[in-house]
Amino acid sequence: MGKTKKKHSSKNKKYKKNIKKKILKVLKKWKSKQVSKQVSKPVVEYEPTRPITLTGQLFSFRDLKPMPIPKKDLLGKCRFVSEFDKLNRIGEGTYGVVYRAKDKKSPVEQIVALKQIRMENEKEGLPISAIREISLLFKCDHENIVRLHEIVVGKRLDSIFLSMEYCEHDLSSLLHNMTTAFTEAQVKCILLQLLKGLKYLHSNFIIHRDLKLSNLLITDKGCLKIADFGLARLSSVPSKKMTTKVVTLWYRAPEVLLGSPMLTKAIDMWATGCIFAELFLHKPLLPGCSEMHQLDLIFKLFGTPNSSIWPEFDSLMAHKHFTLKPQPYNNVRSKFPELSDVGYRLLNFLFIYDPSRRGTAEESLQSSYFTETPLPCDPNLMPTFPEHRNLKSKKQSNQPKVAQNIPTGLPSLMDLLQ
Repeated sequence: MGKTKKKHSSKNKKYKKNIKKKILKVLKKWKSKQVSKQVSKPVVEYEPTRPITLTGQLFSFRDLKPMPIPKKDLLGKCRFVSEFDKLNRIGEGTYGVVYRAKDKKSPVEQIVALKQIRMENEKEGLPISAIREISLLFKCDHENIVRLHEIVVGKRLDSIFLSMEYCEHDLSSLLHNMTTAFTEAQVKCILLQLLKGLKYLHSNFIIHRDLKLSNLLITDKGCLKIADFGLARLSSVPSKKMTTKVVTLWYRAPEVLLGSPMLTKAIDMWATGCIFAELFLHKPLLPGCSEMHQLDLIFKLFGTPNSSIWPEFDSLMAHKHFTLKPQPYNNVRSKFPELSDVGYRLLNFLFIYDPSRRGTAEESLQSSYFTETPLPCDPNLMPTFPEHRNLKSKKQSNQPKVAQNIPTGLPSLMDLLQ
């Protein structure tokens, strides 16, 4: 019995090895074909009348040969994109293009946002940013988090869309097209909703990592929605190392700029402070053009940090490669003369250098700034605005792109570490 068992196990091992070799050969052939055909292609807009074209192949597990995809299985359990009427293009980011569309199959006329995932540089399926966004948004259920309805597919294997809740405005374009700034009551209303959304995310161990005005949507009923979770990550205790190439430059916390590998929810709170200030000033608070310039603006406004107020400061890698000009003064008060003492304390609470002592969303919601006059206005009483994103004339936003255009000759801090 023992000998027969050994013979069977050895046969199984040989069979598995042969199967693996065959699979590797097929994959090598396929990769070599893809490399030879590799050309940088633009994002292909969907067109319902276009014939079905497949850019990939399925392989049979029996003989490892290419096999056709049955038509009934082509779309899987997803809906087809031709079930939506594309109305207009409302935005484009690093990770995809967004369209305003009408759901033709909905019994009530429903407008949705269709986000087409960029696939032109992907060789092994969906990009990790899209996988993160899909998995996290399906888990979220909060009035201040944008809702993901479903995944929609087109006629190409690389044509994948996210059908999401449609919001009429993003705060970046809204602020850019406004002739007068928000009132303090309106700023409080927006900030209060942002903090509620962040409290929900952080209590579920989600760090957004890319908060900025263009990622904050607002409906015509004044309800704010946090969107664009392409850089979001689940946090853990203790904190794991994460990449520092996150958060748009103007909203980037000093620990990110200085190369700290342990990033926490505190980076979202620093960005919240920048958003609060920008809504109040009607312009960006710290519009740096490079990482060095961004740090310089931060230190000029809040003072130069040291180990007494930020114990981990001296251990940060980037700090060891340059010297800082001593600037011991906090100049926030002169920047916001009309802000009340309570509002000033809240703003400084969000801009504490030490991430472990920086204000959290839950603590910020308890600030008496939201109970003093003027009180936050009701979201339903927020003013209405024309939908600038739906106009054909394109106006440039004052919002920086995710990939910053850093002038040549200004080194990145991460370059100093190499």
